[in-house]
Amino acid sequence: MKAVVFKGERKVEVEDVEDARIASATDVLVRISSSGICGSDLHMYEGRTPVEKGTVFGHENMGVVEAIGDAVQQIQVGDRVVLPFNIACGSCFNCARGYTNACLVLNPDSAGAGYGYSGMGPHRGGQAELLRVPFGDVNCLKLPGEPGDNLEDDFLLLSDIFPTGYHAAELAGVGPGSTVAIFGAGPVGLLAAHSSLIRGAAEVYVVDDIPERLQRVKKAGAIPIDFSKGSPVEQIRDRRLANPLVRGAMRRGEEKMSGVMCGIDAVGYQARREDERDRENPAQVLEWLAGIVNPTGKAGLIGVYFPEDPGGVDANAKEGHITLPLGRFWEKGIEIGMGQCPVKKYNLFLRDLIIAGRARPSFIVSHRLPLVDAPVAYDKFDRRVEGFTKVILKPMERPGARA
Repeated sequence: MKAVVFKGERKVEVEDVEDARIASATDVLVRISSSGICGSDLHMYEGRTPVEKGTVFGHENMGVVEAIGDAVQQIQVGDRVVLPFNIACGSCFNCARGYTNACLVLNPDSAGAGYGYSGMGPHRGGQAELLRVPFGDVNCLKLPGEPGDNLEDDFLLLSDIFPTGYHAAELAGVGPGSTVAIFGAGPVGLLAAHSSLIRGAAEVYVVDDIPERLQRVKKAGAIPIDFSKGSPVEQIRDRRLANPLVRGAMRRGEEKMSGVMCGIDAVGYQARREDERDRENPAQVLEWLAGIVNPTGKAGLIGVYFPEDPGGVDANAKEGHITLPLGRFWEKGIEIGMGQCPVKKYNLFLRDLIIAGRARPSFIVSHRLPLVDAPVAYDKFDRRVEGFTKVILKPMERPGARA
């Protein structure tokens, strides 16, 4: 089968690898119709997290079931399915409590397993024609329709970034009437905004400095904040206090709450400095959150922070040691939630929101390309050129097709 294979820093190739096969009675074999390139794939592509050459990439996957093991009961050949990027056994101590992001069975080295990703076990990714899915009854979410229909892209995003954006809103405590500041207008940040609005937020600000991304923020129905024009903390505070309705609703002393109640980090350890935007500061978003989240508010850190970063800005950053403005968080009594999304906690009801027309996460998709175009797609996505914001690979499409 054809698959996207990691060959070294900033190099992937599409080549023939051994076909995926049923290896256990609980396995399901899926013929892939769509597989997304995730921003976190770029961490491996750029050499910012260790990964072995020869790894087949791809943790955002969906397709049609081609074969099932003898013990599979609920999933059938011909079912259209989307696969959470976390692979779960469904019955270990963590899975049984809903923490499928920390399965204790499927990764011999740590808690948590995934497809085609550094440190998440021996499982090949789905940027390929076929994918073996362990514990198929647990890890397949059944979908209506057929490959290539008008919900294909929406359903694919149930594999990772739509639930991840929703989880960010959950971590930050977003609810009806909430004020929200999201740092990062990449796919996860945009879907955190989409999720916040679905959950009833009153004001959603999204911070970035890339014009195209800020335009997508408007398309999502949120308020763009360009940090190239000054401190985003001050911009959000000034904007809120300049609104006579917001100011007029405040009682004495409530101007101290002119920030937001919910803050989301959708950037992670590759954040760029406020004052020198061509340089990294892995703590930059944490500093902004400490400034903009009100006393008694909540912050959700969904942006990735690795325990090892070969490209870190200093010796501490290379070992995942990042300075946290803990004093300000503590003084304000801000609750902090963080970690990988347990996709199965959300994907079923998010699927039903898509079916009902209440959610359309596919507004973030910029390109749909055949699998053979993966090397070009990775290069352009990595360099953020030609509007490459979210790329979906289509293994079923013939070379040269464009969508």
